[in-house]
Amino acid sequence: MQLRFTPEAKRRKQLNAAEKLYAIIETSKEYPFEFVFYRITGFQHKGPVRQRLIKGDQLLEDLRIFITALSGQIAPSVTGQSEKVYPVEELAEILGISTKTVARWRTCGLIARKFIFQDGIKRLGFLKSTVDRFLMANPQLAAWARTFSRLSPAQKKQIIKRAVKLAAKSDVSRHNVINKIADDIGRSPETVRSTLVNYEKANPDKPVFKRPPGVTAPSEAAEIYSLFKQGVPLGDLMKRFNRSKSSMYRLINARRAKALLLRKVEFIASDEFLQSDAKKEILTERPNGINPGGPAIVEPFGRAGRSLPEYLRILKKTPVLNRERERELFRRYNYLKYLACITRAGMKTARVLSSRIKEIEGYLAEAEDIQRAIIEANLRLVVSIARKHTRSGANLSDLISEGNYALMRAVEKFDYTRGFRFATFASWAIAKAFARKMPSRTARRDKETATSHAKMQEDFREKDAADLAAIERAHQSLAQVIKNELTRREQYVILSRFGPIGQPIKKKTKTLKQVGENLALSKERVRQIELIALQKLRQSLSPKEFELLTG
Repeated sequence: MQLRFTPEAKRRKQLNAAEKLYAIIETSKEYPFEFVFYRITGFQHKGPVRQRLIKGDQLLEDLRIFITALSGQIAPSVTGQSEKVYPVEELAEILGISTKTVARWRTCGLIARKFIFQDGIKRLGFLKSTVDRFLMANPQLAAWARTFSRLSPAQKKQIIKRAVKLAAKSDVSRHNVINKIADDIGRSPETVRSTLVNYEKANPDKPVFKRPPGVTAPSEAAEIYSLFKQGVPLGDLMKRFNRSKSSMYRLINARRAKALLLRKVEFIASDEFLQSDAKKEILTERPNGINPGGPAIVEPFGRAGRSLPEYLRILKKTPVLNRERERELFRRYNYLKYLACITRAGMKTARVLSSRIKEIEGYLAEAEDIQRAIIEANLRLVVSIARKHTRSGANLSDLISEGNYALMRAVEKFDYTRGFRFATFASWAIAKAFARKMPSRTARRDKETATSHAKMQEDFREKDAADLAAIERAHQSLAQVIKNELTRREQYVILSRFGPIGQPIKKKTKTLKQVGENLALSKERVRQIELIALQKLRQSLSPKEFELLTG
């Protein structure tokens, strides 16, 4: 960021210094930040000495990105250079290697800069002196490049012929076919794979394999995942969809990961979650009273067909939580969701480890068990409040059902760190739900009840009015955090998906597809950007501010 305002001549000097520094870095060593700063800028770092060490391999990757970005700001024309500049394609042709190999060599130390070529387009180029130094420093790579020879048309035909013969055997997978041919002819699996892929692209009516590599229709993937969740054996799914075990697991894990990424997980943050021994302290022993396999009695009517008297008899046997036990459960409940969030942060649906998915699912499953235990312990509270509202003519069963849903939402929102009892917060949430849902004509049958409801709503309005200033400050803080913490693209995605901040009437938000069309990105890429941005905001915003954004 500082170099953006440095004169161009100075930036060129610092670019050369960065390349010299790159040449002396060893991956096995660690380097202080102040050393890196001095070698690039030529000045001593004026800030406080942090004693922050950077691993050599990480520093090399950062320097490579830094050099590419800085050279892009001052990209000169190739015609003004004193030595030859090779574009990627020309360098690959001269050395007899592929452009992918050039990209791999860049991670091994081949430095690239950005230049403006004869066609007026800015792209990566390699100075001749840089290429020569790299080949001298890596003789094994240079020797490999000299001995490398491209496949002749006859060799390609032989690979295709052998692949067709091996693929005809139904028990041999694409992966095994490619590896076997590569071993037989002494070539890399990537060479064989690219040869077969290019042939199938040029001859779509003559596929080598029965199924394209890794291509599964969304509807078919959804069906596989649905059958797997229903308990269909993996072997049966492999035969039905003609896929190998590894590909089935990749597909299923990708679906599981996607479901976890799309799942809305909110928690009440606490400083104790950041302690080094938090996991041992909070999760060592499973709290008593949690019954993972027990029957859920949150919804007493409807599909369960349970009568009201029977439901009330069950509630009499449900134990009530004391203050200490209640706080313990809420602390564990929120910490488990916190662990799920930080474990899934940065997770991608492609090649995700099944152990990571199981870990996240385990956290969320245990959190749901605790949530059910808390809800069941407070169901009698719902009945108590519902009975007070039956004098207005409302049906007790309907009130209990509505109150149970309000209770479930209250468990999600309750901040246990403030030291209040959950019953106080839940009573207010349940009464508010009754006031919102109860028909006005029924609520006015009784003058006394009408006065009570009016007083309740007046109290709500007074509370809302008292919070207007706080909400306005939260809106301003939220807008500032979005501006400071997110990139321009992330800002656009968040504001398009959740609407402008602080507007009294929210404008219509955009779908992932609409945002992707505006940014020329895929819907999946927009979803990834949104998740990354939300993770940043979750770390920077208070729970109240985050709720104002996501609703």
